Amino acid sequence: MHIPSSDTVDIKILTFDDAMVSTNDTYDKRRWLYVPDFYSEYRYILGTRGEKPLICIGINPSTAAPDDLDNTLKSVERIALYNGFDSFIMFNVYAQRATNPDDMERVLNVKLHEENMKAFDYVLGLSEEPSIWAAWGNIIEKRTYLPDCVRSMINLGVTHRAKWYSAGKISKKGHPHHPLYLKKDTPLDPFDIDSYIKTL
Repeated sequence: MHIPSSDTVDIKILTFDDAMVSTNDTYDKRRWLYVPDFYSEYRYILGTRGEKPLICIGINPSTAAPDDLDNTLKSVERIALYNGFDSFIMFNVYAQRATNPDDMERVLNVKLHEENMKAFDYVLGLSEEPSIWAAWGNIIEKRTYLPDCVRSMINLGVTHRAKWYSAGKISKKGHPHHPLYLKKDTPLDPFDIDSYIKTL
């Protein structure tokens, strides 16, 4: 499936505040956190509700939705539960849906990034000391603006006293492993996000 690019300026960006207004009754809102709550060109948040969520950060959203997780999201959920979390939240460095990262916008959509950071601030606020799993793999190299997006996330994480983790083998270039193909009993390891970002 090809997700249209919003490189053109006439595509309306659904703001995070607008997206928080839920009218969809096709899934259990007591179990799922889904923003926006319908299929859109953008997705800010997809996850399960709980007292101790693990926030997993990929590069950009897939076509997954509540009760219709793809293999990556299924892996995220299994690893979160194995590591003692009662829920997971899938978040992304960039909110544009693209099953193929090559279809991501060539130039940063500033408004979309700002809205995504509002959503990230909200997600971080769900825990007193949020746990963040860096899980974007080598795809971080696909667009030059992605490292700067991560820097914004690091800054927000500091204000919330977030702890960063990785799972699986770190790549030769230092990138954290993507969740797909990880064993369900893969432990989380502390990830030095400050040292990592200096290499990008």
